Amino acid sequence: MSTIAEKILAKASVEKREVVKPGEYLNCNIDLAMGHIALAKVAANFMGIKKKYRKVWDNEKVVGILDHFSPAPSERWALAHQMIRKFAREQNFKYFYDIKEGICHQVLPEKGHVAPGMLIVGTDSHTTTYGAFNAASCGIGYTDMTIVFIKGTLWFRVPESQLFEINGKLDKRVMSKDIILYIAGKYGTDIGTYKSMEFVGDAMDNLSIASRMTISNMSLELGAKFGFTPPDEKIIKWLKPRTDRPLELVKPDEDAKYSETFQIEVDNLEPQVACPHSVENVKPVSEVKNVKIDQAFLGSCTNGRIEDLEIAAEILKGKRIHEDVRLIVIPASQEIWLEAAERGISKILIEAGGIIGNPNCGPCFGAHMGMLAGGENCISSSNRNFKGRMGSEKAGIYLASPATVAASALTGVITDPRDI
Repeated sequence: MSTIAEKILAKASVEKREVVKPGEYLNCNIDLAMGHIALAKVAANFMGIKKKYRKVWDNEKVVGILDHFSPAPSERWALAHQMIRKFAREQNFKYFYDIKEGICHQVLPEKGHVAPGMLIVGTDSHTTTYGAFNAASCGIGYTDMTIVFIKGTLWFRVPESQLFEINGKLDKRVMSKDIILYIAGKYGTDIGTYKSMEFVGDAMDNLSIASRMTISNMSLELGAKFGFTPPDEKIIKWLKPRTDRPLELVKPDEDAKYSETFQIEVDNLEPQVACPHSVENVKPVSEVKNVKIDQAFLGSCTNGRIEDLEIAAEILKGKRIHEDVRLIVIPASQEIWLEAAERGISKILIEAGGIIGNPNCGPCFGAHMGMLAGGENCISSSNRNFKGRMGSEKAGIYLASPATVAASALTGVITDPRDI
C-alpha cells in the first residue's frame, strides 16, 4: 500500500519502520547532503558551535560544489568561495567540485553520487531533480543543512503522494518542459505543496533521462517535496557506467494510496510559455506569438543538457539569430560542454550568433551574467520567471522549452519551433 516516497522514508527512518503513513513525522538518516554557495552560511554556522561538535558526520556523504557566481563576479563572492574552499579542506570533504565542473544537479548524477532509493538533501531548492533517478530528494535551508552536517539526520513529515498519469505522443519539437509548464498552467503552482509527485504513463516512459530530469526539477515549482519519474531500466542503464553503488529500483505497490490522480493527454499539446511574472501564467505558444524578445537563454539545471543544446543546433544550423537578440548558451556541466564541442554542436550555435559561457548557474537567477534592462524581454529555458529575477523589475521573463528558445532567438519574437 506504499508509494515511492513512503518506502524510501520508511527505510531511511532511524527507527527502521516497515510502513509509514502520510502526516507522520520521522527522524531519517541522510544518504547524501549537497551544498553549493550556501556552504558559506553553513561554515559560518559552524563557527558558532562548540569546537568538539564542528565535524561533518561522514565526509563521504557530503558533496560540495561551486556553481553559483562561478567564477566569482565580485570580491564579495570571491570571499564566499574562499570560505567554502577552506571549510571543505578543514572538514576533509572527499568530494568537492570547484568552479570547473558545472551545475550541481547535473554534476552529482554524472559523478555517480545519486542512486535509486537514496534520501538526498541539498541547499538548492531544485534538488528535487534527483527524483528522475528514483531518489527522494529535496532542498533545505542552510540552518537545516548545518544540523545534517553534524548529525547526519533530519526530521521529515511523510508527504501525501499525487499521481500524474501522462499519456500520448509528443509532437516533434514539443518537449518535457512543455508538459510540466502545461501542468503548472492548468493546476497552479501550489497544487503539490509538500506532496510527493509521481509522474507515470506512456509519455513519461518514452522520455529520456535528461527530459525526465526537467520534470523532476520543475516539480518544485508546483510545491513538491519530491518529484519522481518512472522507476525503470533507463535509470539503471544511465547510472551503471557512473557508479559502483547498488542500483535497486524503488517502485510503488500496486495498491499504493494517492491523495489525488490527474490524467493528462499530450497528443495535441502545443509548446507552452510561462509569461511574466509567474510560472503558472502559462499560455500556448500560439497565444503569445510575436512578443518581441531581446535575449534568449539556453541552459540552467532545468534545460542545459546535451539534448537541449542538440535541438537548438538542429533549429539554428546554417542560420543566424535575429540581429536584435542576444543568445546566451550555458551547458549544465563540463561533460556536456565537451560533448557539444566534440559533436560540432557548439560550432553550430556559435556560428548562428550564440555566446557560450562556462558551465554555471549564470543568467538563471540574474545575479551573475545576462542581466536584463528595464523594458527588455528574455525567453529562457530556466525554471523561474519572478519579477526582477534576471535584473530589472521592469523586464519580462518568458519560460519555454529549448526548442522554443532557439526558434525565438532566430526570429526575434516568441515563435512556435514547429514553424521553423
